[in-house]
Amino acid sequence: MKRRGWLLGLIALGLIFTLLWGRSNSQTASAPAFSGSQIVLSSLQDPGTFNPAMNGEFPSIFMFTFRGLTIEDGTTGEVLPALAESWQIAPDKRKIQFTLRPDLRWSDGQPLTADDVVFTYRDVVFNEKIPSTSKDGFRIGEKGILPTIRKLDNRRVEFLLPEPFSPILRATSAQWSGVHILPKHILEDSVKQLDANGNPQFIAAWNTGTDPSKIITNGPYVMERYVPGERIIFRRNPYYWEKDEQGNQLPYIDRVVWQLMESTDAQLLRFRSGELDAMGDVRPLRPEYFSLLKREEKRGRFTILNGGPWSGTTYLTFNLNTGKKNGQPLVDPIKSRWFNTKEFRQAVAYAIDRPRMINNIYRGISETQNSPISVQSPFYLKPEDGLKVYDYNVEKAKELLQSVGFKYNSSGQLFDSDGNRVQFSLITNAGNRIREAIGSQIKVDLSKIGIQVDFSPINFNTLISKIDDTRDWEAHLIGFTGGLEPHEAANLWTSNGSSHSFNRASLAGQAPLEGRQVSDWEREIDRLFIAGAREFDEAKRKEIYDRFQQIVQEQLPVIHLVHEIALMAVRDRVQGEKYSGLPSWGLWNVQTLRVEDE
Repeated sequence: MKRRGWLLGLIALGLIFTLLWGRSNSQTASAPAFSGSQIVLSSLQDPGTFNPAMNGEFPSIFMFTFRGLTIEDGTTGEVLPALAESWQIAPDKRKIQFTLRPDLRWSDGQPLTADDVVFTYRDVVFNEKIPSTSKDGFRIGEKGILPTIRKLDNRRVEFLLPEPFSPILRATSAQWSGVHILPKHILEDSVKQLDANGNPQFIAAWNTGTDPSKIITNGPYVMERYVPGERIIFRRNPYYWEKDEQGNQLPYIDRVVWQLMESTDAQLLRFRSGELDAMGDVRPLRPEYFSLLKREEKRGRFTILNGGPWSGTTYLTFNLNTGKKNGQPLVDPIKSRWFNTKEFRQAVAYAIDRPRMINNIYRGISETQNSPISVQSPFYLKPEDGLKVYDYNVEKAKELLQSVGFKYNSSGQLFDSDGNRVQFSLITNAGNRIREAIGSQIKVDLSKIGIQVDFSPINFNTLISKIDDTRDWEAHLIGFTGGLEPHEAANLWTSNGSSHSFNRASLAGQAPLEGRQVSDWEREIDRLFIAGAREFDEAKRKEIYDRFQQIVQEQLPVIHLVHEIALMAVRDRVQGEKYSGLPSWGLWNVQTLRVEDE
């Protein structure tokens, strides 16, 4: 039986490859010819916006097109100069000055100065009328006061902080906060002008209907063309500031083609056929692909890189929001009671068979995940040091459910104390085969404790819209990027954070919610994040974030699942890549990559 199933699997995979092959050939044939150097990469979804300040998704076009004041080294996590060549923190730690590089220019040739930096932070990021997700990383103290920023001269700006704020340098890194410096001469009017609802027109500026040639950038590339559902083409920015040690202007590669694909299976086909230059550069390579590709390295003229544990998290979360929108509850009150019961969430965690997930879905190339902080971080709390874990235990799950009034019928189906059948919907982004497989397993796992899960993968942008805008969801499966600094995730973990998806508040420009409640443990996390940001002593910060991790694992607003291993396959023609599990993008140093003819 096992051999028969294996053969059927191979036949099915072959049919998928055959079908996708025809589609990939037709798409490639329509791609414009190009004679310069280029690399071809891929993504599973179309961009949601061309506006850096309004972006809430990964991957995004801004990896290629924009930079911030600082940048994090993708292999060490060290904060490095980017648009700013240097900085100075005052002795009282309440002022920080940044000095821009000389002669910076926008992709249209206009000077990039301190005015653009002040505009970006003061008028956009710190503007309470603009729902920028970057704002949360800069909220300081109990009142969440934002810094003020002033221009000192054309190349210098100064941030004034209401109190010492230890994450400030990483907060200015575009990789963390998403604060990409914006062109004042292009976007200033859209901030000043209001729409019919009284919101700045900037919120809708640079949407995906905007002509890509109108998007003015400061990164290594500019957008040349966008064909929805097919590709985005980036070309070298002639005014990019960075040069190599010999004085040659970067980037080395003239053009990047970002193919938009419907699934990771399509990516695999295109990579094996030689049409893609990398796979696993956005999310780690799927384990079953690793097993297949490893045997083809030499013949396929590519190398599989192992960056160690990936810094991101993958988790299941329930909608804990008790608020109403236009008088209607966001979540069915019956289900809301289940979701807001700690023992219910803990029972679900015990019922998920993560060892089977690792063996069957990840082919053993991963490990269980238990913390909201990346394992590479010095603030990570190990289970042996006091972090609560949820080893697979169906009987424990059932005991927890019954302890809070849930009951089983003779068929093993679960009901609440009022006789309501326990059933909920679970969504994730379609095309991500790992998440689809995880969702399918969770459906089976929870059926063993009597819960019916209606699992439905949906379009990624639709998923984000449900989470961010309509809040029309019950449970979802998603990932969150990580890093060394815990405060990087303030927008997820603080109660008013723009990515606090499990109990999201109203954001700027959205209709207010009625009756939303913030729990005591959420307020305690708020307090801990404030304390952690104030503290500069690393040992004391460790104690603060240990407590944060313990609360998360006790309350389980999210249920962490599996820690992937960062694997990326790269063509041998691509030279200069620096890879580790720290960055959420494997080609973070795209500007220094080269391609060599084979």
